[in-house]
Order: sequence, then C-alpha cells, then structure tokens
Amino acid sequence: MSIELHRYVIHLTIVTTDLPRARVLARTAARALTFLCVDVPETTVSEERNQDVRHRVFCTRRLPNGRRCGLRIDHEVPCAPRVRRRSI
Repeated sequence: MSIELHRYVIHLTIVTTDLPRARVLARTAARALTFLCVDVPETTVSEERNQDVRHRVFCTRRLPNGRRCGLRIDHEVPCAPRVRRRSI
C-alpha cells in the first residue's frame, strides 16, 4: 500500500522594501521549515498586487547527484547543495 502525496501552497504576505529582501526572507523561512516537508527549491515570491508573476528564490540547476542547487537564484559561485555558514 502506498500513500499518495499531494502538493499545497501556503501564501504568507510579508512587507519589505524590495524583491531581493523578499527573496532573502523566503529563503530563510523555507530553510527553517524543512522539518515540515517544505519543498525548499520550489520557493517563490510575488508582489501582492501581481501574484501571477512569481520570482524564484533558489537556483534551478541540477547537481551531479540529481539534487538541485541550494544557492540563491542569482549566485555567482559554482552550484552547490547549500552554503554552510561558519559559526562564530
């Protein structure tokens, strides 16, 4: 017996000054919620008055292992699963 999974989208309205900051918040929220089965690479943002135009948050390129790049959409370094922050 297999369980059929369905995809749903939760729309949360945020307030910020521009698209780059909205993307940063979306990346942070998506990564923080990975334990809830969030499909992180599919995260997008849109303006409230123009919700049909969605802007990707993460790079869409595939890595050699089949996973998707975990870096921001406009990164300038080689694709990677995710940038690890150094602890202080």
